[in-house]
Amino acid sequence: MDSMWSFSLRLLLFWLWTSCLDAGYVGQSQWSEFFPDCGGSYQSPIDVDKAQAQYDPSLIPVQTLGYDQHGNAPFILSNNGHTVNMALPGWMGVAGLPWQFSAAQLHLHWGNGAGEGRGSEHTIDGRSAAAELHVVHYNSELYTNLSEAMTQKNGLAVLGVLIEIGEETNQAYANIINYLHRIKHAGQSVAIPAFDVRTLLPADLGLYYLYNGSLTTPPCYQSVLWTLFTQTVKISLAQLLKLETVMYSTKADVSEPTLLQDNYRTTQPLHNRTVLSSFPHVSVKVYTAGEVSAIVMGSLCGCVGLAVIIRFIVKTIRSTSSWDVLHNVRPTPQSRTNDLAKESKQDMDLRTTSDPGKKEESPPQAEP
Repeated sequence: MDSMWSFSLRLLLFWLWTSCLDAGYVGQSQWSEFFPDCGGSYQSPIDVDKAQAQYDPSLIPVQTLGYDQHGNAPFILSNNGHTVNMALPGWMGVAGLPWQFSAAQLHLHWGNGAGEGRGSEHTIDGRSAAAELHVVHYNSELYTNLSEAMTQKNGLAVLGVLIEIGEETNQAYANIINYLHRIKHAGQSVAIPAFDVRTLLPADLGLYYLYNGSLTTPPCYQSVLWTLFTQTVKISLAQLLKLETVMYSTKADVSEPTLLQDNYRTTQPLHNRTVLSSFPHVSVKVYTAGEVSAIVMGSLCGCVGLAVIIRFIVKTIRSTSSWDVLHNVRPTPQSRTNDLAKESKQDMDLRTTSDPGKKEESPPQAEP
């Protein structure tokens, strides 16, 4: 009986939320007046400060289960007035998180078509992306269904994927975007061909941030284990514009329909929560324009100074001839007078020692 009352209360709250939002009465700043959890301290989305994220080496890559085994049954795509929603079969799920989670649905958040590239809910270091994909799962180890799990601690796990503008058409997202014109108005749905849901996610599921948060729309239950991948996916500008301009938040019978745009919640205070990262943070110095100019000028001055020094050395070497260098290492030449005296002495020595046994003849005497 209690579970039936709880379920009825949630339906009533959701109806109230839907009615107020459709009428344009409730802005984000007023959510907590109708849904107390929206004013809690574990709200989502958040801005992830990379420098403050705590590395946890025990975090392993997220593993998708059954995402690529879509079978023959089509997926149901719907416009619920707040977003485009695609129901997922329960035999899809994820592993690698603290519990086993089964898939429930996926949906998107985006901006207003102004080409600002802002439409994601989460931001990283204050930087937002053009759009964001959420794949919602419930804790099938502890709870029997999504309705029960969403109100309980550790009840939900949501994969967050940041979407940026790229040059090429993303064929995986085309499986959804190409059918948006079939669900232009709130309350409409269409069956679409099944496809590999894994292709909507980044290639590397091992790089992510993990934190405890909430649903990003009322009733803002604080029961979500968030996994925000650091690697983004890209869709073309044409695809983004379709997402931002094709659907309406109002029903088909409304005379002045309202475009379904800016369906993202602003970032919420982190309070005392810890954001874990599956990878160590590497600090990268980001220089300001002034710092870059100073570095460039300093480098140029250094190069000029080095060139002047090298030129001075080369000029000095060239100004000193090879003869001058050799002259400095020659023995000092003797004077010519000393050479002549030396030669005379040598000649006398030779004459004296040439015939040692022969006596010297006396000069002839003059006759009387």
